[in-house]
Order: sequence, then C-alpha cells, then structure tokens
Amino acid sequence: MFYAMRSSLVSGIILFVLLCAYALALIPSTPDIADLRKAQVEQASRVVSADSKIIATFSRWNSEWVPIERVSPHAVKALIATEDHRFYDHGGVDVFRTAASAVWTLLGRQQGGSTITQQLARNRYPQEIGRSRSINRKIKEIITALKIERAYSKKEILETYLNTVPFFYNARGIEMASRIYFDKSSADLNILESATLIGMLKGSSYYNPVLNPERALQRRNVVMAQMVKRNVLEQENYDRLKQQKLELNFDHTLDVHGIAPHFVQHVRKWLVDWADLHDRNIYADGLVVHTTLDSRIQVAANQAVRRQMEKLQVIADVEWGVGNSRLISKNASAYLSMRQRVQAFSHFWNTKKDLVDAFIRESEAYRRAMEGGAEADKALAQLRKDERFMARLREEKTRLQTGLLAMDPTTGHVKAWVGSRDYGADQFDHVVAAQRQPGSTFKPFVYGAALEQGMASDRKFTERVVEFKLPNGSFWRPSDLSPQLGREMTMREGLVYSRNSITAQIMQEIGPAKTAAFAQRMGVNQSKLDSVPSIALGTSPVTLMEMVSAYGTFANRGEYRKPIYITHVTDKNGATLLRFDNPGTRALPENVADELLDMMRGVVSEGTGKRITTEFGLPADLAGKTGTTQKNTDGWFILMHPKLVAGAWVGFNDARVTMRSGYWGQGAHNALSVVGDFFKEALYPASAKGERAPEFETGKGNVVNSFFKKISNWFSSGKQDAEAKDGDEKKGDAKNAVSHPTDTPDTKKPKQLRNITLPSGASSAASAASTAVTSSPAASVGAAVSR
Repeated sequence: MFYAMRSSLVSGIILFVLLCAYALALIPSTPDIADLRKAQVEQASRVVSADSKIIATFSRWNSEWVPIERVSPHAVKALIATEDHRFYDHGGVDVFRTAASAVWTLLGRQQGGSTITQQLARNRYPQEIGRSRSINRKIKEIITALKIERAYSKKEILETYLNTVPFFYNARGIEMASRIYFDKSSADLNILESATLIGMLKGSSYYNPVLNPERALQRRNVVMAQMVKRNVLEQENYDRLKQQKLELNFDHTLDVHGIAPHFVQHVRKWLVDWADLHDRNIYADGLVVHTTLDSRIQVAANQAVRRQMEKLQVIADVEWGVGNSRLISKNASAYLSMRQRVQAFSHFWNTKKDLVDAFIRESEAYRRAMEGGAEADKALAQLRKDERFMARLREEKTRLQTGLLAMDPTTGHVKAWVGSRDYGADQFDHVVAAQRQPGSTFKPFVYGAALEQGMASDRKFTERVVEFKLPNGSFWRPSDLSPQLGREMTMREGLVYSRNSITAQIMQEIGPAKTAAFAQRMGVNQSKLDSVPSIALGTSPVTLMEMVSAYGTFANRGEYRKPIYITHVTDKNGATLLRFDNPGTRALPENVADELLDMMRGVVSEGTGKRITTEFGLPADLAGKTGTTQKNTDGWFILMHPKLVAGAWVGFNDARVTMRSGYWGQGAHNALSVVGDFFKEALYPASAKGERAPEFETGKGNVVNSFFKKISNWFSSGKQDAEAKDGDEKKGDAKNAVSHPTDTPDTKKPKQLRNITLPSGASSAASAASTAVTSSPAASVGAAVSR
C-alpha cells in the first residue's frame, strides 16, 4: 500500500511538472497585454455636420468608451455578483471556482469557471487564445489573465471589460448596449435594465430581450437573485422587481444609420479611398470629416419625406386596391379614410397577371429554383402559391420611393440628402445612383438655350402639332393632354404652363445638340444625354443630384458650382489634413440666367407649381419647375430660393409600376408635396425672427405677372382636361404620334408672399465629373412624357 501511495504521489508530481513545463512553453504564444486598452486608445473617425453635430462614427464596432464612474453602479454590482463574486479577492484566477468547474465537467455537466479577468482575456484576444474547449485554450486564458492582473488595477480591468464586452447588433460595451436596448446612457440604467444587460453576457443571442423576451426575463431574474445572494440587493426589492415585465426602448437603427445614412455612405466611400492612399486608418486614427450637411435642415428633410410619402403610399395603395375608379379624390384625407377597407394594390395584382409573373421570373427565388433543375412552369406555379414569397414580392414592387436633395447654390454645399424612404428597408440611393427620366424639369434647358441664342421671352408662338422626322423614317409628334390648338402664347408662357407644343417648336429652332450641351454646362454632367428631339421633354435619364446642381446654377445667376459635401478633414488633434475649395465657373451670362429665373418664378406663382404658394404658403422669392413622365412613372419637382435649392423625385423602383391616376401621378401633386413640406419646415425658424429673405437679383417679377391674368382666363376652360382623364394618354396617329400629358396648374389666387431668410449653414467637397453628350439618332423617342 505504501508503494502504491508513493507511486501515485510520484505520478502526480511528474504530471504537475509536465503541466508546468507545458504552461511555460505556452507563455511565448500568449498575447502581449500592453494593448489591452487599445479600444480606448483607438479613436473612431467622426463625421461632423456644418452645425458641429456628430452625424456618424466609423469604428470596428458600434461602441463608445466611458469611464467606470459613468457606468451605473447597479450594472457593476450585477456583473460582479453574477460573473465573479470573488473578483476583488483573486489575482486573475479563482482557484476554488476553477476546481469546481473541473469536477462538474468530469461529471458531464458544463459549468463556467472563468473570472471577469479571464473573460476579458478571451474577449480581447480571441485569435491568440482561441475559442475551442481545450486544455490548451484554458491554460493560455489563465496565463493571460495573470499577466493582466499584474499590469492593471481592478478598476481598469472592470472598465475595460464593460467597454469591450460584445452585445448583439454589432454593439460593443455597456454604453452602446444601453442606448440600443433602452435609449439611455449606461449611467442611467436602473436595476432591472442592468440585470437584463448583464444577463445577456451568458449568450447575447440566446438571451436577447428583443428576439427572446421570455428567456431574457428569466435570465434577468436569475441575475437579480445572484445580487441578493451576494448582498447587493435586498430580498424585499427582489421580490417586487421580479414581478415586473420586461420593458425595452429598442431602436438600433438610429445608432447604426443616423439622420443621413445615404449621405454618410457617400462620405465613407470617399474617406476609405483617401485613407488608403494616405496610409490612414479610419477606424483608429480619430479623423474628423467636416461636412456641409446642416443637421436641422436634414431633420426637416427626413420629416417631410416621412409625412408626405406615407400619405402618397396610402393613395397608391387605395387607388390600385379598388377596381371601379382611378381618381377617387383630390383630397388625401379621402384615401386615408378608405385605407382599412381596401386591400392594397389588389386590383393591380389581380388584373396584371402577366406582369406579376414577370416579377416572379425575375426574382432570386425563381432563379434558384431553375438552377436546382426545376421546370419553368412548375417553379412559377410553386412560387405563386407561396404566400410568404408573394407577400414579400408585393411589398418590394409596390413600395413608393423618393429621393430628396437640398443644396446652397451660392457655395454648392449639400445641406440635406435623403436617398430613400427608409435606409433600413432600401439602401439604394435615389439621389446619385438612380437615373430616371426628368420629364418637364428638363424644359428649362431648352428655354435657357433659346434665351442664350437671342430668342426673346415674349416672342409669340401658336400652339400646333409639331412633327419631327426621325432617321428611321418614322415621326415623333409630341402633344399635350389639354391641347389648345391655334392659341397664341409667348415663350415665357410656354414654360410657365409647361406646354409641350411650344417647347417642341423652340427645340426645332435651336436643335437637340445645343440643348444637351447647355444642360451639360449647367451641371447635368454625369449622365449620357442623347441629342434627339425628345430630349426637350426629358427622355434622357439623369440623376437627382445632377438636376438639383443644374438648377443651382440658375439660382446662382449662371455661376456653376459643383455639389460638394466635405469642407475639410482634421486629425484627432485638430490639425487640418485636407481642405476643399469650390470655385465657381461662369456657365451662363447673368442677364440670361435672370430672365430664365423670372420665367420659372411664374411656374410657382401661376403655373404648374402653384401649390407651393396656395397650399404650403411659402413666404419667399421662389422659382421652380414640375415634371412628370409617361404613364405617371416619374414625378419631379425642383424649387429654387437664392440660398437653397431642393428637388425631389417620386416613383417606384420598378418603372412598370406607376401611380394609377393622372392627378396624383403628376410631379405637381407628389414630388411637389415632398419639396413643399421640406421647404416650409426648413424656412420656418427664420420666419419667426421676422428677418427679410434674400431675393433673386432680377427686376422682372412685375413683367411676369402682367401675363397671368390674360392667360388664366383662356386656360381655365381646358386646363382641367388632363385631370379629368386621370392621366390617360391621348391616342395619336399611326406614325408614332405620342401624346404628352401636361402638369395642369391650379387656378386659385396665390397667397401673399412674405420675405424671410434662411439660417446660415456650412460646407463640403466632392469630385468633379465629366459628361457624355452624344448624338444618337437611334435613341428611343416618346418613352417619357413631360408635364
């Protein structure tokens, strides 16, 4: 027996020596803990608005380091009570807990034995230590924990742990988790909230209070029970608190996306390229990107998009949900009252089965089925029967979209940028990525080119059928939905009332090539412009950024400035690394720009954009233009003020889906609502101060008004025809005659305009771009319709 005991003792000693030797051999492969608090040393790059608001940060995680003093003591107590109640008594490893864990593991029951310091080591150095359950990983973890305890105080270890521990939704640290789940700082966490977050440390997904609320509730109560056991929570309070429901204030999108997500992504793309060229780290170097965005104006843009697009979506849902009428009302409230009684887009879905089948065949699900060997007809039939797939497809195809951009024309500084209704649902940027036909918003380029060639704005034309012979021998005959053949009208009036016949006659004289070149000089310098006659009515697709930029040239009296979004970049100490200048270039003589601006004032005061004054009551010196394309596919409106130009596009991502009625399909009734709502909100703070607004430096306002009384008399009889037809196209002859519906102006007397001023903003940068203007006789004609 003695020899047996001695043999066991010797074996134990040998095993211990071998284990120690193995541990010593592993020391060189354990991490250097000098960079333990690297997350604090690393500084995320920040994107700052012109009014000094942080609108985004670029970091590896969504995180913010806070000192331990700014963390709720409830959270600290809950952490120690649950994860490591002997934290202040050990040197990195809890021998008793480790031994107990080993015994339980041998008995087949896994039980955690890692201290807070060990967890910190594992979280901070996952590559060096590893994640597998092995003796090798455990020894490395213990060695690293011992090294951490020798180098850092308990306070520093706690602070580092709480600021680096991962939570769900790409959040790291207690501060970001507090904001995401409870919309508050970690300093303000109460006992229940602290217990909920600490409970997630056992499994951030499994105990996620959003995804698994019942599990999270149970785990929260377990954490509070541990707090009672460790004498940091009274039993009486625990009995009361555990009965309370799980309450969250969850919205991680705000932290992830911010107020201008499409704008930020544009900035980020530029910054990544710049940093690569200049050996900078956007996640660690603390760069500060100073932008032109005005946070208050951006919020106004977001709110306008939300309000108006929700209303327009209801209108589209209801109009396509009923079968007996296209135009139900010119009042949005009528649609709102019907919303609950109508299945959205049911009439569209039931009567356009061939188009719906095309949607299915274009889907990813159909493509996967075909790649898997399914027969085409069977794959189509199967997906038709899949209710979840069809619901997702309908939501995708019938969701009305928009883009809104605002800039200061005197500087080119972008002030607000909304790329879609909801960045979380649609990241596609309708400001710079979407190329859509601009319709009648392109007409000012025709009239501007004519003025530049010496054509007088009061020159008279007679409305008539205009015919263009195309290279293939066919003819293009643009017309209006409310034709007034034989009526005499000046060039100025042709633009004010967006008459296609007058615009086509002007195009005949100046030619498509000069019109395209003129648009290029104004700022439409990214998209390819086809030099064909139909360009006069906006058939060449362009971006919203280009159109707003070009209108900025008009508003700036003919001086073009590139749209820019960054003014300068500084390092973490405030030293300037890069600064952008944006000198203007003369694109149009001032007198020509003034004349064109004055004509476009008439659009707003008496023409197709009159709702800006009659409905939104904007008290400022404004000019603008509406636009609508064939079958109501695209709605546009761009509004100019001496210090702010804003434009919006409204439509569906798939151009085969359109607004049903001609009234709500017009840019004058959809995109104008978005811009009008935005402008009213953006200008309001200044109006409260009673300050006088800048006005366009042109003295022709009275000249415009001299025409309106005469014109409105003979226009009022026929100008409602287009609305009565609900957007139907007039039938032309067999030789490619195309009828072009026209935005029809209202006839109410405009409200008296008041003068106000805009709040001052700041600035930004962007790269210049070249343009392609081509002569393409084969280009499609009549594909877009102008209003």
